Amino acid sequence: MSIFKENPFGHILFLKKWLIRILGIVSHQRYKGFNKLEVEGSEIIRSLPDANVLFVSNHQTYFADVVAMFHVFNASLKGRDDNIKNIGYIWYPKLNMYYVAAAETMKKSLMTKIFAYAGSVSIQRTWRSEGKDVNRQVKFSDISNIGTALNDGWVITFPQGTTTPWKPLRKGTAHIIKKYKPIVVPVVIDGFRRSFDKKGLRIKKKGILQSLVVKEPLEIDYENESMDAIIEKLEFAIEQHPSFLKVISKKDLLAYEEENKLRKWST
Repeated sequence: MSIFKENPFGHILFLKKWLIRILGIVSHQRYKGFNKLEVEGSEIIRSLPDANVLFVSNHQTYFADVVAMFHVFNASLKGRDDNIKNIGYIWYPKLNMYYVAAAETMKKSLMTKIFAYAGSVSIQRTWRSEGKDVNRQVKFSDISNIGTALNDGWVITFPQGTTTPWKPLRKGTAHIIKKYKPIVVPVVIDGFRRSFDKKGLRIKKKGILQSLVVKEPLEIDYENESMDAIIEKLEFAIEQHPSFLKVISKKDLLAYEEENKLRKWST
């Protein structure tokens, strides 16, 4: 591989590889030391093709969730069964792995720009900007960029577009699924909201059991299923359908209420 070889977004793969290595080594203890990450579904990861795979997940922090997925996916591809033991798996990471993130978030600091170079597909949110509700038209270039990423490899997306639980999923995800027909793999995470701050950069509490469950790919009729039907299927798959509110644990409700109180107090 040429040292200056680039991916479709113009990022030098040699540099991206080293960024992922460094970020992986620095963050490993957050899931294997200070807290414990429980993993399910490594065999599903290994069964997937190299490209046109869309992971859809619930969202609890800005960065800790996706970093955990980078660990789990790479560990699984290197033969680890439902664990991230032996950090050696990060030495040759999967370089055609991307995640969808808000452009304004990824431009805020040097750290977020580094995260962006490591794999983000930055999009302009149509419903939120600088902490305020907006109503903007979808940028077709954003949809096209996600399609480019899918054509090149794997893409992780958080279709709720927020770290607040049980919010409705954005229909843009269904549009992408119908347009590009990727293999859709649900991922359900838990424990990250209790162990990290909202950004996912600072450890808020140690000794928390985090979980990351990779489910079997969804069966989707790309031609005949409506976007609403696909959205509902995704809501159930990532356990964010409103019906789940009836069975959610008291511990999770208290954690969510505590987070909201802290957020209001800080603003």
